[in-house]
Amino acid sequence: MNLLARLRLRGGVHPDGRKELSAEAPICALPLPERLYVSLQQHIGAPANPAVAVGDHVRKGQLIGTRVGMVSAPVHAPTSGRVIAIGDYAAPHPSGLPVPTITIESDGDDRWLDFETPADPMALAPEDIAARVDAAGIVGLGGAAFPSAVKLNLSRGSGVTTLIMNGGECEPFLTCDDRLMRDRAGEVVAGILLIQRAVGAPVVLVGIEDNKPEAIAAMRAAAAGTGVEVRAIPSMYPMGSEKQLIQALIGKEVPAGGRAADIGVLVHNVGTAFAVHQALSLGRPLVSRIVTVSGGAIGVPRNLEAPIGAPAEALFDYCGGFLDTPARLVMGGPMMGQELTDPRVPLIKGTSGLLALTHKEIGQPSPAPCIRCSTCVRACPIGLLPLEMAARIRAGDLAAAVDLGLKDCIACGSCSYACPAHIPLVHYFNYAKGDLAAKERAKLKQEATRKLADARNERMERIAREREEAARQRAARKAAQDAAKKAAAEAAKAGTQETETA
Repeated sequence: MNLLARLRLRGGVHPDGRKELSAEAPICALPLPERLYVSLQQHIGAPANPAVAVGDHVRKGQLIGTRVGMVSAPVHAPTSGRVIAIGDYAAPHPSGLPVPTITIESDGDDRWLDFETPADPMALAPEDIAARVDAAGIVGLGGAAFPSAVKLNLSRGSGVTTLIMNGGECEPFLTCDDRLMRDRAGEVVAGILLIQRAVGAPVVLVGIEDNKPEAIAAMRAAAAGTGVEVRAIPSMYPMGSEKQLIQALIGKEVPAGGRAADIGVLVHNVGTAFAVHQALSLGRPLVSRIVTVSGGAIGVPRNLEAPIGAPAEALFDYCGGFLDTPARLVMGGPMMGQELTDPRVPLIKGTSGLLALTHKEIGQPSPAPCIRCSTCVRACPIGLLPLEMAARIRAGDLAAAVDLGLKDCIACGSCSYACPAHIPLVHYFNYAKGDLAAKERAKLKQEATRKLADARNERMERIAREREEAARQRAARKAAQDAAKKAAAEAAKAGTQETETA
């Protein structure tokens, strides 16, 4: 990696990677579980609506949940079988709260629905590519799970000149993207070219951490002659974050509160590119993904291709089970992943890893008072002041924390990792963000209520005015009718008098 790229970066940490546990394990398929629990909320945005009923027989790839609204994604059956339940099931979240879920009992055939595929996907119009990506239910597979078609449609025609593909995979333990690029580089590059056509970006860069030489070599060989440039980037955390990746590759910073598109950049994950290739070239929606199963408590760490909805315990069991009782189960990476309280929770589209960590691996010394050493400041990749923000949050002054850049925090946890006093700084920030979001929702609700009340008052006033106007019109008509009757009576009387005189 060149020195200039390293000098462009700020902050970050270098946690023990522990990638050697699974990096040399090629992708293998998970045996099909007896039941799959397919969440209707596994993407940012509104949950999908069920498109099947209990008792229906479905084929693999069949639409079982339709998207709702602009930011949403459809959901498809990960295998063939019978729908045996539609209702709440535990979510892969520390709360364990249930989410709407479709339960499918496999028939063992794993039979695909028949799909029509274009003869040449690259000949499709950009709008058609985005529409097929939307129909396939593809979301960002780096963990954010934002509907990919929405990003494609927003980027097209908005001045995006550089497409960046994220192959950083900076989280410790995770190697699923590394193995995907090593084992299926051709398909990944094919998907990258389709995304490029969908957004019209003339420049395409693939950023891969320099501790993955085999992936870099495989991707460069697959991209030869395509115009796609594969670059090595520093192996540090959180290099997989969009802002750090952009800064490392092109030396630009995303403005505070802004988006990558504001500086002409679109970022997608290499796993998303593979899913795009599957959807466009084979007609297959997103029904499975590559998952790293690792950690010191795992018998045989592996990279598995597993169906969406597979229970986490099925993956743990296939990897030799637990050598010892895990101190913590994590979905995702140890820095930004979600702690699992129940191994029966299902995989979702954004699941990149399942970790069973030992006490030694999680290490949780008791926090001590802040010594104001500013280590957290040096570690922050965004250039924030974590110790000052945490102090404001502890004092209940969230507005001051926002002024210090709270909303720009990417919750990477670098500050907490580096803190010699072991203060859970990122927990303060996540709590504060949640509190701010709740207040914003309450404010929006109050505003909506006020608007409804204003609209009702305006409607009642309009009805009252209309009633008054109707009453005036009725009175005017009645007065006119009375005057006409009176005039007619007087005319009749006058005519009678003239007749008598004659």
